[in-house]
Amino acid sequence: MNCCQPTDPDNKYPSRIAIDGPAASGKSTIAELLADYLKYLYFDTGVMYRAVTLEGLRRFGSVENEEIITQLAEDILIDVLPPSKNDGRKFDVLVNGEDVTQELRTARVNQFVSLVSAYPGVRTAMTVHQRNISKRGKVVMVGRDIGTVVIPDADLKIYLEASLEERARRRYQEEIGAGRAVRYEEVLSSLRGRDEKDSSRLYAPLKPADDAIIIDTEHLSIAEVFEKVKNLLNLSSRI
Repeated sequence: MNCCQPTDPDNKYPSRIAIDGPAASGKSTIAELLADYLKYLYFDTGVMYRAVTLEGLRRFGSVENEEIITQLAEDILIDVLPPSKNDGRKFDVLVNGEDVTQELRTARVNQFVSLVSAYPGVRTAMTVHQRNISKRGKVVMVGRDIGTVVIPDADLKIYLEASLEERARRRYQEEIGAGRAVRYEEVLSSLRGRDEKDSSRLYAPLKPADDAIIIDTEHLSIAEVFEKVKNLLNLSSRI
């Protein structure tokens, strides 16, 4: 990405930024743009659940025992750092010091990560890791419970939203653009199920923080949303 970089010699911009929202709301794209603009760490917290899933499959061949996987999540050390290689990665993910970044998007991890991320004990353990990383500052963290649970004291909280139908349209276009044969109705159904699961879980349900700034992206382009976010940076710097 080639965004013009802000001049910030006095570190006046928010140091810890939380961006939340439902699937396909644009949060990952905007978070990545913002991190690049500020020269901050882009931190998609979902990779931590992928790291636990990967390690569970490696060690046990299965992640269906909640007690064992929760203990694993508590025991292993997961870290997220700026990218060390120019291979398309947005960051490095280390498990006990081993770079596992490129292994996190395999079909097998994709298959089981939703199960692992639903375990309350795993979410609690990952929250500890995520908070520790956030304490370093200069980070844009994206997820579904960043502003409400992970770093409720974030310097700036943003929640992106759009209708289910619009988000399904975006995801459908992404899948078609990637050469995958999907039907819009299938994408819509999948997102509806994900929304219900994320919003109804007992621990850390998907919802905007009380002090989050909500941006409806329904009729906005990526560039327009990003401009709104940059304006929020400027407003925050004057508070």
